[in-house]
Amino acid sequence: MPFKMIVLFFITALAEIAGCYFPYLWMKKQGGPWLLLPAALSLMLFVWLLTLHPEASGRIYATYGGIYIVTALIWLRVVDGVQLTTTDWVGALVVLLGAGIIISGWK
Repeated sequence: MPFKMIVLFFITALAEIAGCYFPYLWMKKQGGPWLLLPAALSLMLFVWLLTLHPEASGRIYATYGGIYIVTALIWLRVVDGVQLTTTDWVGALVVLLGAGIIISGWK
């Protein structure tokens, strides 16, 4: 899988996570409603980025799911400051292996 595609998956996942994280801050952490603007922009970016992926949508979503999980764990560590557990790391490895298997079938 080319480096460019991995980066595209990662940026797509960041856009989706940010689009969900801003409303979370607004609703759970008593942030201002202005947080809904970057949320909406992030989700629009996420949807647009999905259109740039080169394979049939089902395979893209399946592969993206693995990258999303790993990105979410990185977000958990970096943004939320939560220490990752051994099971987090093992789970990330398993889903990346699964995503790799799916990618290997792309033509």
